[in-house]
Amino acid sequence: QVQLVESRGGMVQAGGSLRLSCTASGGTGSVYDMGWFRQAPGKEREFVATISSSDSPWYSDVAGGRFTIAREFGKNTAYLQMNRLKPEDTAIYYCAAADSSARAVTSTAGVRYWGKGTLVTVSS
Repeated sequence: QVQLVESRGGMVQAGGSLRLSCTASGGTGSVYDMGWFRQAPGKEREFVATISSSDSPWYSDVAGGRFTIAREFGKNTAYLQMNRLKPEDTAIYYCAAADSSARAVTSTAGVRYWGKGTLVTVSS
């Protein structure tokens, strides 16, 4: 069974940066696209960014050119570099992965594996 483990988030001031990582273990041969979602208090979980098994990234509007997703295949790890953070970026960030090339990690419907989430707090 695949497990996704996110790095610890944290608190950062507005304008600062933070990098999250997500490492997959157990049956990683069934991990295809990986990505990140986030969920702010009282809001639905939303797509942030994804990177395919061929290393192609795709971003949502919320990433706004401030976030960069990357992947290190040898370590089964995906990263989310977040720059110029804003208070509205405060949320629990979830790592996600698909188990098929036919699934896209751009919506929750395409996600087969979820991490437990890590809290990112941006103070003004």
